[in-house]
Amino acid sequence: MADKTLTTRDVVSRIESGMTVGIGGWGSRRKPMALIREILRSDLKDLTVVSYGGPDVGLLCAAGKVKKVVFGFVSLDSIALDPHFRAARQKGALEVAEYDEGMLQWGLYAAGIRLPFLPTRAGLGSDVMKHNPTLKLVQDPYGTERLVAMPSLRLDVALVHMNRADAQGNGQFLGPDPYFDDLYCLAAEQAFMSCERIVPTTELSAAAHPATIKINRQLVTGVVETPNGAHFTSCVPDYERDEAFQREYVKAAGDRQAWAAFEKRYLSGTEDDYQAAVAARAEEVA
Repeated sequence: MADKTLTTRDVVSRIESGMTVGIGGWGSRRKPMALIREILRSDLKDLTVVSYGGPDVGLLCAAGKVKKVVFGFVSLDSIALDPHFRAARQKGALEVAEYDEGMLQWGLYAAGIRLPFLPTRAGLGSDVMKHNPTLKLVQDPYGTERLVAMPSLRLDVALVHMNRADAQGNGQFLGPDPYFDDLYCLAAEQAFMSCERIVPTTELSAAAHPATIKINRQLVTGVVETPNGAHFTSCVPDYERDEAFQREYVKAAGDRQAWAAFEKRYLSGTEDDYQAAVAARAEEVA
């Protein structure tokens, strides 16, 4: 079987401006942040981002990389809203498509099984329909009910982060929830998975129940080992969310000079530079 290991730079070199990029994880949990930081270092722009969003969306908005966000929410979990996304929306700097969480899942699933839409009750009777006037209703052909026709959310690229993976692209989650990372991979033309550690395939089965091997190698274009690569989001059980760093991120976002200092310290160099800066910060506050 083919060895699919890549670097973060390899992955980003395969993304083009204007593409639709799906980002796995959930809010401020198990986001592929090392890949997001690599996008920040690139010349990519005008991206359409599909996400149960967190700081992935916020950082891409802050860097001017995003044209449109398709989302169920953009939250930092312990902090209600990502500040950069909120600022971009308030300024009208983004196109948006805001869906119910279940609708977003259904759109990814429709794309994965190559259907133009899937019917759902999610969104009925809510302002989702008001704010997405292009959404259509369909008649149940076997009854009298009218349902929302959730359009397929086809992705050019999916980016996900898992606890463990093998070199062939099988991915394993060890925390409490797989989120919808498998659907992102299924919906995409190319899927790239970062992970805390690349291990032999036999170790995946030995570490936990086979059901935790959620990402099938057939769906994955490339795999990247990025230790601490979800920071500052959580990657349980490897590490929890770095709440202190997240608060620093939010505080810096509210002031132009503070944000420039944050960028210089954490985002101006390589991923190794980022991890070194994070480690130095941890020693400072210890």
